[in-house]
Amino acid sequence: MQFRSIPCEGTAVSELPVLCQDSATDPLTDALRMVKLTGAVFHLVDASTPWGVEIPRAQDYSPIILPRAQHVISYHIILKGAGWIEIPGVASTWFEAGDILVLAHGDPYALLSAPGQTPEFDRTATIAFFRDWMAGKVPFVMREGGGGPGGAEYMCGFLGCDMRPFNPLLSTLPRLLRVNWSRNDQRDLLGRLIDLTLTDARLPRLGGESIRMRLSELIFVEVIRLFVQSLPAHETGWLSGLRDPAIGKVLAVIHEAPAHHWTLAALAKEAAMSRSAMVARFTHLIGHSPMQYLTLWRMQIAARLLADSSMKVASVGHEIGYESEAAFSRVFKKTVGVSPARWRANAIAGI
Repeated sequence: MQFRSIPCEGTAVSELPVLCQDSATDPLTDALRMVKLTGAVFHLVDASTPWGVEIPRAQDYSPIILPRAQHVISYHIILKGAGWIEIPGVASTWFEAGDILVLAHGDPYALLSAPGQTPEFDRTATIAFFRDWMAGKVPFVMREGGGGPGGAEYMCGFLGCDMRPFNPLLSTLPRLLRVNWSRNDQRDLLGRLIDLTLTDARLPRLGGESIRMRLSELIFVEVIRLFVQSLPAHETGWLSGLRDPAIGKVLAVIHEAPAHHWTLAALAKEAAMSRSAMVARFTHLIGHSPMQYLTLWRMQIAARLLADSSMKVASVGHEIGYESEAAFSRVFKKTVGVSPARWRANAIAGI
């Protein structure tokens, strides 16, 4: 398999240790659960040359396809042919059959048969398509283009997730993540998931939508796992922290026991490092100090509990390690910007 993230620093991939798996729930699984990753919808495009489509900012179409999602991630699985993807501020990037393109930050972009061409579907037409799509007015396979030879066939998927108050996964992903997969590799889980998704979509059955939603989530998670394995040795960010043996252990114990009264000395002991060395390495890789990260992660858990449960505010605070409601409410408002009660009210109202 080949892995490409755009943009990337020019560091060669080296042999790195695997993700820490000492805890029952690894931090990546924990983060995916807490940011409430939800399978959304997808469709298949059969494009003939010349072809092109502009996709606006995610915030412009997410109310149509995922009205309750805080954020939408889009991805495209290239099944046949080739083309170009253009993102403002990023060089035009070639893609071909076997590539998966993930756009995690809601950027506007265009998929084109040739760089710089005028797309058949501009942003206004794409928004209209999304409305018809959600109304059930278009088939699963959408044909477009000028009818010329060549072209491309690709599947478009959209996933909803939480972005507030803290999504460590999104913050570490590049603006364009490109992963290449191969059906010829019998060990290739990603290829098998894609084949299952296409097979199920082409043979409509009861419960098919639920199955395809789960498959959509699994495809995304597998892409992220493969991306983690490809990270250069000197890359920074949350995913790189997971790959680091010492800092990965610190992240694991924080996620395993967020309510524990952690100290820097205790976390350094888990990492088998001196306190100063652990703090320096953690901050360099993650972008937050260990205690800042612990607070942010606690607030993400609290935000999820406030939105999805009827627990009292004091009980939510106790669940993540705060002995008093006042102390929890003070930290939550300072970190998130609103009180726990206001956050819950906004979540109920879908704001």
